[in-house]
Amino acid sequence: MLTLDRAAQTAQSYIHRVLEDVEKRNPGEAEFQQAVKEILESLVPVFAKHPEYEKLGILERLIEPERLVVFRVPWVDDEGKVQVNRGFRVQFNSAIGPYKGGIRFHPSVNASIIKFLGFEQIFKNALTGLPIGGGKGGSDFDPKGKSDGEIMRFVQSFTSELSRYIGPDQDVPAGDIGVGAREIGYMFGQYKKMRGAYEAGVLTGKSPGFGGSLARKEATGYGLVYFMEEMLKAHGLQFEGMSVVVSGSGNVSIYAMEKVLELGGKVVACSDSSGVIYDPQGISLETVKQLKEVDNQRIGAYINTHPHAELIEDCEQIWSVPCDIALPCATQNEISETQAQQLVANGVIAVGEGANMPSTLEAVKVFEQHDILFAPAKAANAGGVGVSALEMAQNSARLSWTFEEVDGQLKQMMQSIYRQCTETAEEYGHSGNLMAGANIAGFRKVADAMIAQGVI
Repeated sequence: MLTLDRAAQTAQSYIHRVLEDVEKRNPGEAEFQQAVKEILESLVPVFAKHPEYEKLGILERLIEPERLVVFRVPWVDDEGKVQVNRGFRVQFNSAIGPYKGGIRFHPSVNASIIKFLGFEQIFKNALTGLPIGGGKGGSDFDPKGKSDGEIMRFVQSFTSELSRYIGPDQDVPAGDIGVGAREIGYMFGQYKKMRGAYEAGVLTGKSPGFGGSLARKEATGYGLVYFMEEMLKAHGLQFEGMSVVVSGSGNVSIYAMEKVLELGGKVVACSDSSGVIYDPQGISLETVKQLKEVDNQRIGAYINTHPHAELIEDCEQIWSVPCDIALPCATQNEISETQAQQLVANGVIAVGEGANMPSTLEAVKVFEQHDILFAPAKAANAGGVGVSALEMAQNSARLSWTFEEVDGQLKQMMQSIYRQCTETAEEYGHSGNLMAGANIAGFRKVADAMIAQGVI
């Protein structure tokens, strides 16, 4: 029988071979390769303890999407000119439930971005404890500067093709960057027309007026802070009196800030792609909500009503603002190794990922080396998809729960995810490493379901 050291060496060698294969079969897909590497490198102790996973080809099956759909999206702009974008949907793994994951509209969207997001979604969804598999979708369409009519026509064209592949028990999309309640509404209307049926559970993030869940808009930001609250509490800390920097100013950022303020923290900076607002007196959430949710303005307009605040015209400089807690809530790879070192030098004690994979692998290593409390995205930002699954449950039962009911379930879910991460990390020799705990806990749930269902 192999010793544990020998078993670990064998497992490490196997995972290294799988990673090499991922690079060969997915050339140029840097984001996808990064996501796979981050997860697989955490799994060495799992494969050392459970060599049957290798024999059954779990990794080889897990890293290959069950289905990747790429399609043309033609639409007509306000000038009457035909435009063409590219649409994507990756249905990555359905071992524990129908595919579930958001739709992103952003010019950066490509196969690598969609596959990285879909792969991460497998494990995030597993951590919620709810029966949802991993998927993701989107388009390289840029909604900025487009009229409502242009956005509607694009979404209708996008949905006409997407409708072939989704359904309440098949694949349930939601919103993501560039896709909010307006876009989900247009998608639902077009899907309903295409199918000739009112299937409320086909999309989540809908308006509460036609099947959406209360607290869905707040869920990712609130959930992030609930997770952070548990992590801080475990180390004798709390948000009260802490200075907090939150990147971004969309839904995740706004509602993370709202919950931080409720818990007594002080948010001193937030951002959008045009720059950073630094307000040492504390960011006015009311002003940010007015600018972003009502007026649709850039964050720089904040200084018009708060002249004491400082506008930094480079969004990457947000991590130069000293803080106790950093909450990256904007986009992938927004914290580099250099920025992580700057955060550490400025005295950060905890980092919580509200966006998907906002820290590079090198940045995460910096946080680990300096014993910074680190809450990884697939655990810390799982509240959004968790409440999406609760929306699916309400749709299935033809019920609507109160905000307090949903928020209460969200908080319990995030507390449960934190416990899963800490207990699993401890079990596999990574005590205190929440990223390893999240990766292993999510992987084991999905892998065991795959084994039970045979080679499919």
